[in-house]
Amino acid sequence: MSLTRNFFNCRRSLININSSSFSTSAVKSQNVQQATGTKRICIVGAGPAGFYAAQYLLKQLTDCAVDIVEKLPVPFGLVRFGVAPDHPEVKNVINTFTKTAENPRLRFFGNVTLGTDVTLQELRERYHAVLLTYGADQDRELELDNEGQAHVISARNFVAWYNGLPGAEQLQPDLSGRDVTIVGQGNVAVDVARMLLSPIDSLKLTDTTEYALQALADSKVERVHLVGRRGPLQAAFTIKELREMLKLPNVETCWRPQDFTGIEAQLDKLQRPRKRLTELMLKSLGEQSSRKAGTINKQFLPIFLRAAKSIAERKMEFSITELRENSAVATEATEHLPADLILRSIGYKSSCADAGIHFDAHRGHVCNQQGRVLKEDKSQAEPGLYVAGWLGSGPTGVILTTMNGAFTVAKTICDDMAANAFDATSIKPGLVMDNNKRIVTWQGWQRIDKYETEAGKSKLKPREKVVSIPEMLRIAGV
Repeated sequence: MSLTRNFFNCRRSLININSSSFSTSAVKSQNVQQATGTKRICIVGAGPAGFYAAQYLLKQLTDCAVDIVEKLPVPFGLVRFGVAPDHPEVKNVINTFTKTAENPRLRFFGNVTLGTDVTLQELRERYHAVLLTYGADQDRELELDNEGQAHVISARNFVAWYNGLPGAEQLQPDLSGRDVTIVGQGNVAVDVARMLLSPIDSLKLTDTTEYALQALADSKVERVHLVGRRGPLQAAFTIKELREMLKLPNVETCWRPQDFTGIEAQLDKLQRPRKRLTELMLKSLGEQSSRKAGTINKQFLPIFLRAAKSIAERKMEFSITELRENSAVATEATEHLPADLILRSIGYKSSCADAGIHFDAHRGHVCNQQGRVLKEDKSQAEPGLYVAGWLGSGPTGVILTTMNGAFTVAKTICDDMAANAFDATSIKPGLVMDNNKRIVTWQGWQRIDKYETEAGKSKLKPREKVVSIPEMLRIAGV
């Protein structure tokens, strides 16, 4: 469905978005002040970047109203569908986002897709400023023959599968083999390895989906290979994730001593975070020789200096690499690793949701300069159009990184408004959907949230996620 072409009559009092504008009375309470001079800002994407930006804007601009548009019926993006289920402390940021969403100057429009239900041009006509924060929903490929085979899947999809992203329940990864090989050594790769090797009883106390719990309970996976192109000093995982792996019960971490040749001598040259991580790897390496053989039946195997070369049935070939100026260069030598299942974890990229966005398809992000979206010729910025989060920067950093970036772009919006870089004085109507579009408001999300938490109680889980969009809409009352 598209936006209705009929604007609301501009008023100096309150605008009441009620059942005459939507197909459900659930939106009756989404009242936003439409006084003369109200600055209307639309944020597309209800993940961390979107909510952090909204938090900043509502605090700094007391005369602004913010609408958050989200393609799914539920909010929180990466926090809900990307953070590992056994990291509930990271998900506590949802409490902050909820407080922001309950601000009377904010409206949530769930189940509204940019490029399908509403175009960027329509949003720009209806708001003084538009901020794109819809994240990175694609993954980078190895670009190898046979990559499309059933036993090769992306870590992004695997994460979505156990986290309950609608549609991901169809993935059905084959966990009947002994060996899983993960290509990539970032935190996502380590999260996946930990989920595959963790005791099922501990996962049952998380919000891991029931279908994933059943598959993991039946899993025959005993060894997870974590393979990276470069060496230990370039490992992308953090010390927190490594500590968790080393503490997993009934799992032995097995390093290759040759990967650490000369590493100890470089410790004093390293920055503190890298030094601590390297020391932990060396400590674990030193302890593995004293372990009793045959006492543990699962293994976590980090392997360095290997670049994916080819994919075959139940195995994978890697080029042995060497470091030259901090880059991995393939040699003629190769090694085969067993791989009943291959998980690709070499990075995310964004997609272009609307033809009106100046998008760099090669790099997988919106073309921008300090959060200001650039015009096609890159000569100058599009007035009133911004981008934040992974959609603008690429998939880098953790949630704290996203927060700082979102705050910075939100400040840029405030500064541009103060400098009259674009018109922020005319009256704008904001978003108005037609009668047939099923919109999930914040009140609708609260119904889903309550349903999920109630469903989880009997299983001693924080929640049992609803994974069907039609079911979400039914529970939300739309």
